[in-house]
Amino acid sequence: MTRKQYTEEFKEQIIKECQEVGNVALVARRHDISSNTIHNWIRKAQKRGSITPLPKSEEKRIREVENRLEAISKENNTLKKLLGEKELELAVLRDLRDRINPQ
Repeated sequence: MTRKQYTEEFKEQIIKECQEVGNVALVARRHDISSNTIHNWIRKAQKRGSITPLPKSEEKRIREVENRLEAISKENNTLKKLLGEKELELAVLRDLRDRINPQ
């Protein structure tokens, strides 16, 4: 798999969008980029002094929201799987009922 190369202008645009939105994970999903990649871009930009870091409380809040989103996504996937299993079970039971008691 080849690594994708991004221009500095694109990176700056993504960093700016992250600052405006306040959620790196959301911006990463929008642009199909790893959130770790964007965090690296932000760190490098902070070292260069081209952007100011987010306040620690804001970073903490963002991490908490990202963690909660991940937990909810996992729960949602589990529930979808359970729903599919129940729908299959219901279809089997209806089929058996119709075979036993044809109308």
